[in-house]
Amino acid sequence: MRIELERRARASTAFAAISPLLALVLTLFFGGLMFWLMGKDPVATLYTFFIEPLFDVWSLHELVIKAAPLILIAVGLAICFRSNNWNIGAEGQFTMGAITGSILPVLMPEWHSAALLPAMLIMGMLGGALYAGIPALLKTRFNTNEILTSLMLVYIAQLFLDWLVRGPWRDPQGYNFPKTISFAPEAILPELLDSGRAHWAAVFAIVAAIALWFMMRFMLKGFEVSVLGQAERAGRFAGFSSKKMVWFALMLSGALAGLAGISEVSGSIGHLQPSISPGYGFTAIIVAFLGRLNPIGIIASGLVLALTYLGGEAAQLSIGISDKISRVFQGLLLFFVLSCDTLILYRIRLVFSGSKTEAGA
Repeated sequence: MRIELERRARASTAFAAISPLLALVLTLFFGGLMFWLMGKDPVATLYTFFIEPLFDVWSLHELVIKAAPLILIAVGLAICFRSNNWNIGAEGQFTMGAITGSILPVLMPEWHSAALLPAMLIMGMLGGALYAGIPALLKTRFNTNEILTSLMLVYIAQLFLDWLVRGPWRDPQGYNFPKTISFAPEAILPELLDSGRAHWAAVFAIVAAIALWFMMRFMLKGFEVSVLGQAERAGRFAGFSSKKMVWFALMLSGALAGLAGISEVSGSIGHLQPSISPGYGFTAIIVAFLGRLNPIGIIASGLVLALTYLGGEAAQLSIGISDKISRVFQGLLLFFVLSCDTLILYRIRLVFSGSKTEAGA
């Protein structure tokens, strides 16, 4: 006996629409069950995790800060995934964007100009795009799997950052801590409001999401992404180039991840250090799928996933649970999103050895 998945002739439109909501409900249920097994009150813990941070102005600003890089990275990944290019290395592109964007404030600290910050943002985007170009080159030239190459490049970027801040870029006045000098005021992203730390990365995220939604909805390039992603052979008959799409999707995704990286360093941290991300590049994969690979839906899903980071920190302080609980919730959410989508599109079938189906085959 074996288990097979048989594609449904007609998937339920209603279930497809509510699949993300269903996945979220299942995540909360099993998350509450996990807290109960840990000896915690599930209702009170879930309230602390997901509701309590929404009633404080400071927490709302922190929520926006954490959502901005998730949305920026996820909208780029959505274009990759819809074109059937599986960029799993956005975390590395985020890191390289932060490094290349920090070249000017670290190596030229005497430069105090209004052009400094725009130059940093452009360099961050170029760094992320060029780093994403490595798996694009390997795929188009040598037919390598971009999942493996982009993922392995993450660890190269992180080790390179660690070497920089402990070696040539270490702040000589930093009491031997592994970090660079603090950025000049001209190199810091300005805050949006006086009531908190939320900065202009949130605006970049919203603009990027709307622009890519417009591209997918109204432009020929968006049609090309969809056609090559769903039927590459049909796209070639239409005159579209699959190799050019690999370069376009990966480098666009890398540029947005690089922008998220330099925005995080410039807006939230103010210098480079060994750890600049709690895993935004990997969490953004969940954000993209929870938002149905739609840039507008990604805005909402980015806020939900950002809440898991913020709620995890709050629950760690007030309840005493591990900060890794946020990763558990993110994993549960991805599992249930993929499971719900699979069961909506396919039905499970048991095939017994010696059955008529196998005999006919």
